[in-house]
Amino acid sequence: MTMNNNDNHNFPKFPEPFWRDDIQIPSFSSLKENITVEVGIVGAGITGITLAYLLSQAGVKVALIDAGVILNGTTGHTTAKVTAQHGVIYDEFISHFGEEKTKLYYHANDQARAFIKDTVTSLKIDCDFKEQDAYIYTNSEQELNKLEKEAKAYEQLRIQGGLIESMPLQLPMKKAVVMRNQAQFHPIKYLLPLVEEIQKAGGLIYENTTAVNVEEEDQPKIITRNGHYIACKYAVSCSHFPFYDGMGFYFARMHPERSYIVAVKSEQPYPGGMYITSESPTRSVRSTPIGSEELLLLSGDGHKTGKGVNTIKHYAALAQFGKDVLGLTDIRYRWSAQDLYTLDKVPYVGPITSTKENILVATGYRKWGMTNSTAAAMMLKDLILEGRHLYEDIFTPSRFVPDPSIKELVKKNADVAVELVKGKFERIDKFPEDVKVGEGTHVKVNGKKAGAFRDEDGKLHCVDTTCTHMGCEVEWNDGERTWDCPCHGSRFSPEGDVIEGPADQPLKKLAVDE
Repeated sequence: MTMNNNDNHNFPKFPEPFWRDDIQIPSFSSLKENITVEVGIVGAGITGITLAYLLSQAGVKVALIDAGVILNGTTGHTTAKVTAQHGVIYDEFISHFGEEKTKLYYHANDQARAFIKDTVTSLKIDCDFKEQDAYIYTNSEQELNKLEKEAKAYEQLRIQGGLIESMPLQLPMKKAVVMRNQAQFHPIKYLLPLVEEIQKAGGLIYENTTAVNVEEEDQPKIITRNGHYIACKYAVSCSHFPFYDGMGFYFARMHPERSYIVAVKSEQPYPGGMYITSESPTRSVRSTPIGSEELLLLSGDGHKTGKGVNTIKHYAALAQFGKDVLGLTDIRYRWSAQDLYTLDKVPYVGPITSTKENILVATGYRKWGMTNSTAAAMMLKDLILEGRHLYEDIFTPSRFVPDPSIKELVKKNADVAVELVKGKFERIDKFPEDVKVGEGTHVKVNGKKAGAFRDEDGKLHCVDTTCTHMGCEVEWNDGERTWDCPCHGSRFSPEGDVIEGPADQPLKKLAVDE
């Protein structure tokens, strides 16, 4: 089913990722009893599944739980680039952390890429894995200096690649930086055999099991919403946003951004390569096979969650890019993703605080989750089995780098304060009866601000728009049909149910007599 909009693009009516289409994904029951294992893992995306696979292969008894179904979070909504080229970052990292720590970041992600390649080979996984060169290109004179510095950083770090003046895909560009021998794959096809291996090794997997707390005793207990627990030697949060904060104040040390993807059918042979712009708004291009043909994944147009224009405009901008630059118009899929940014752009991987060594966390992958998440799983495995890992100096969650962390912390929390106040004083002129079918908007109910959405059957869903995390006012996201919080990125369904944290309680439902 497609939908028309004011930009004359035909989009699929609902945002659904290509990766889950026509894939048989096993289902698992929810946790219905208290259990004891060696390691309890929360979040069945690529981090959680990879960690459960690594530990179960080492003979460790694991339990992996997910609040929804496996492989349907950020992992199921990725562009699935397997690369250590994470934007123009290496020159910046050298200036902030020094050369040695920057090498650690690169080596961790390059080893993750190699691990994925080796796992595909050893398990004979058919997941469209293909080695590709990765390119960052620019059409901006201002960005040329950045790319030249980045190329010098590649030399310093001995990264294979450098500055070039032409690319295989004929995109308008002035210059580009290439990183050789990176890769791409189908993430769901890759992870399903790992799920099978976890089960073969005796690992336990539960779906629709929401973790809400950790009881910190001699050994932690992961407490679930339905009242059961997982007793374990190590509790690991691999959920997108940490389900348990443990006084780590992660909500204040990260910010969420949304980005968008349209998958467009290509009739022309694709020359290979993965491409992304240096400047904003970002434009990213990669291909993936669909039968005997190719889909091009056009992504970018990111913005902070809960802010920006009507979100369908972001899809329209990517579709227009595909039409103007590549001559593509046949849009088959559209979806979006949410990514978390740490203060210094490096993920938090390790003990949730410096005093809690058996409660671990992995989060904040920015937009580069395939290698960062795999690297995180490898680090967490080493922490659990050996008590340390090679990359603690740069990935430890307890770090605080004066520059840029102080600037980012001040800026982020100033933005939160502005949003908290602004949302309370917005003027509302609509009433529930004014809401049309398919529309979501703020309305006035009993003289107070509320949120309303009228579904395809004409039923009105009204909620209190005060986010249950810290009281900011949620905004309607028309492209995804969700209520999004601009302060810390919590997202809710039209009915108010939690889709994404840090909120763990639903929006209050309001009864409205029309």
